[in-house]
Amino acid sequence: MSQSTPDTNIDVASLVEDVNLARIGQYVLVILFIGFFLAPLETGIMTALKTNEAVARTIPLAPPTGEGFTWGNLQFALEQLSGAFFNSLFMAIPATIGSVLFGSMAAYGLTMVRWRGQMALLVLFLVGIFLPYQAVLVPLARFWNNIFPLASMLAPTFSALPYLQDYHSNLVPLIITHIAYGIPICTILFRSYYQSLPSSLVEAAKIDGASVSKIYRRIVLPVSKPMFGVVFIYQFTQIYNEFLFAFTLITGSDTPEAVVTLILPAVGASTSGIDFGIRMSAAFLAAIPTLIIYVAFAEQFAKGLRTGGG
Repeated sequence: MSQSTPDTNIDVASLVEDVNLARIGQYVLVILFIGFFLAPLETGIMTALKTNEAVARTIPLAPPTGEGFTWGNLQFALEQLSGAFFNSLFMAIPATIGSVLFGSMAAYGLTMVRWRGQMALLVLFLVGIFLPYQAVLVPLARFWNNIFPLASMLAPTFSALPYLQDYHSNLVPLIITHIAYGIPICTILFRSYYQSLPSSLVEAAKIDGASVSKIYRRIVLPVSKPMFGVVFIYQFTQIYNEFLFAFTLITGSDTPEAVVTLILPAVGASTSGIDFGIRMSAAFLAAIPTLIIYVAFAEQFAKGLRTGGG
């Protein structure tokens, strides 16, 4: 009969001591939070794949089964939003690039270049951030429609361009408005980043005889890539999802130049009620461009946060 040795004995007391109850509690809490925040996403996906009858007779978290499953919601929503996708991207991409680039230039001039009246102009940028959209809607509509009808002036030019129609000119005032309204916040974000850069970079370039514009192009702009990722994601999301300016400057959701935010509330609605499966499918499809932007700039976004850009 063999005897157990001390090496093979199970020390129950030591195993109990190794169990950290506080850490287990932390893991349980994290899992609960993950489930809490992912539950709406799972509910939305399940609803998007159900027929309207299945949505009415099943709980939201339950997956679709049998005849309750359908791809038709996604197909119908894509047909409804296809033109609006192009309009939103045609509006959001140049507006984002313009506001981010001009904001970077303005921040450079307000941070790394010394001149009289600098602080007064910075105060104006701060005022621009806190100016509410509702305060400028009526003057904005009167300006673009009556005082300076830029859309009608550009319509013949747009009709002659490939892949564009004359009604796409109605998006140009919206693009300019978003650029003008986005420059102040982009300037402040870039300014906080430029203040963290070592001044020796600019001073060394000045000693070598580099001009102000050359310092920006050769030194400041290359080291600003992380912050460009942060600001681009923020600004694109704001412009793509914006509703008030689009609702004011575009005549309606039934017009060919309507953007996604105008069409989305009407998708799935009919005289018999709301088809929640179609509406949820449209919501997920509408979120794809912002998701792509987040994935494309994820690395630069993380670098920008690590270097103090967030």
